[in-house]
Amino acid sequence: MILTAVCRSARCTYDQGVIDRDQVLHVARLARLALTDEEIERMSGELPAILEHVERMNELDLDGVEPTSHVVALENVLRADEPRPSWERDRILDGAPDPSGGAFRVPSPQA
Repeated sequence: MILTAVCRSARCTYDQGVIDRDQVLHVARLARLALTDEEIERMSGELPAILEHVERMNELDLDGVEPTSHVVALENVLRADEPRPSWERDRILDGAPDPSGGAFRVPSPQA
């Protein structure tokens, strides 16, 4: 069981559809979630259904199915990073408030 694995360190168990407040708080802590009392109560009822669904997925025969991170193939939608002509340095530095030595002069972040 997935919750049993998650809760092993807290010595909690999953009892066929019953998840108590402590188990919800433990899972929320692992996920770094801050839950209100209302959310804790709601998750006590919702987590068993989620875990049952995951258990049904564990029963699927996935022999020969390659692991995937995305359902569809991803393509790089950005243009190739190739050098190209740029603006002249002097033209850009003309608008700078305090150019120095062919570069922008800015306040120190330590100031």
